[in-house]
Amino acid sequence: MKDKIAVIGAGFMGPGIAQVFATAGHPVHLSNRSSGKLATVIDQVHANLMAMAEYGLVDAAEIPRILSRISLTTDLAEACSNASVVIETITESLQLKQDLFVQLDRLCLPEVILCSNTSVISITQIGEKTEHPERIVGAHFYQPPYLVPLVEVTRTEHTLPQHMDTIVELMAACGKVPVRVQKDVPGFIANRMQHALWREAFSLIDEGICDAETIDLAVSNSFGIRLPVLGPVANADLVGLDLTLAIHDYVLPHLSASPNPSTTLRSHVTEGHLGFKTKSGFLTWTDEEMAETKKQVTTHLLRTLSQLKSNAMPMKN
Repeated sequence: MKDKIAVIGAGFMGPGIAQVFATAGHPVHLSNRSSGKLATVIDQVHANLMAMAEYGLVDAAEIPRILSRISLTTDLAEACSNASVVIETITESLQLKQDLFVQLDRLCLPEVILCSNTSVISITQIGEKTEHPERIVGAHFYQPPYLVPLVEVTRTEHTLPQHMDTIVELMAACGKVPVRVQKDVPGFIANRMQHALWREAFSLIDEGICDAETIDLAVSNSFGIRLPVLGPVANADLVGLDLTLAIHDYVLPHLSASPNPSTTLRSHVTEGHLGFKTKSGFLTWTDEEMAETKKQVTTHLLRTLSQLKSNAMPMKN
């Protein structure tokens, strides 16, 4: 039997992360302080797996066995008992995470690796109140974790190299694409790049250069199409580093370098326009448009993964 994994938190990310490990054959204990969120976990994971089965990403006959590997509990000690790896997925609050890791540090034997799924908070800070900071590692999945391949594995100056290696190997064995973040910096790798793009996008809106609809139209019909096969570094090599340097010498002084959030973004939040949560943000949304957008994203990810799986299959003689 494969090692047991404990996932702490049944909110936005926890069920999908539990699904990843259960699908790879690991027994998983998913813990949440209240039982309310646990009540829908199995149905949620079942729906995810059924959608994946339609695209050949899991065998439908295996779904009952996958679900049977997920145990639910409100007891933190029970969840962590005999686990070799614990992954925290609770609210993005430094204080809450620090408090939880102090508990985990006391509950788990020193050889158990403790991971945080935080998307931006310092892993060092999260573990600074524990007695064993050497076993704390960042393991940031992207939403939805059962479909998006990337996992950012972050080490701190205290993390033992073998613990980072173990998490990288675990994620790869579960079919994810782990990347090593060798320095614990806010936002790690992908979110730093993503939010740098968002800062420039929002700045263009702030300055009246274009409207919100135009931003998305421009991205989705230009470099956005290339990104799945041509990342920014390869793209720079393709066009030539001399040209890239010349462009940067000219354009970088004109790009936003503000350390403060967009004034338009702040205004929307102040006025209660929060996006999907309130049906208005930079854009206005109907229930049908929100549902269709979510469906399009999920379908796109399923199709992409299905195609990648087909391309990876060995040719039959």
